[in-house]
Amino acid sequence: MAVKKLLEYLDQKKVAYSIITHSPAYSAQKIAASAHVSGKELAKTTIVKIDGKMAMAVLPASYQVDLERLKEVSGARKVELATEQEFKDQFPDCELGAMPPFGNLYGLDVYATESLAQDEEIAFNAGSHTELIKMAYKDFERLVKPKVVKFASH
Repeated sequence: MAVKKLLEYLDQKKVAYSIITHSPAYSAQKIAASAHVSGKELAKTTIVKIDGKMAMAVLPASYQVDLERLKEVSGARKVELATEQEFKDQFPDCELGAMPPFGNLYGLDVYATESLAQDEEIAFNAGSHTELIKMAYKDFERLVKPKVVKFASH
């Protein structure tokens, strides 16, 4: 079941979206294949710690976070990946590793890599390992207000 808080938020903001159900998948590339969504359009959410503060790094499924680059563009002294143990309680309504890139709903800053902004639509985990939400990128950017910077590579 998609995250109720997210769906209510999208409905309240009158955003058009679709829910894509797929067979259980746990890596971004497998989710893209299972849901028949291009790896470029599937946005994965990686939790990072920027100077000790949790944040979301959102990037295409086929990309990797460049921690050094994220450190530069965020002006931080230290950037590292957060462990599942560190962030599991932050998303009580989500299956571990399936959180949507709406940091604004969880009190987190969001960094989106600039290649996502080139897509008309993005798809992302809807809080479970069997559902995606697909919507216009411009709506995502308008609602989440991510810091759009280049921090990812193939």
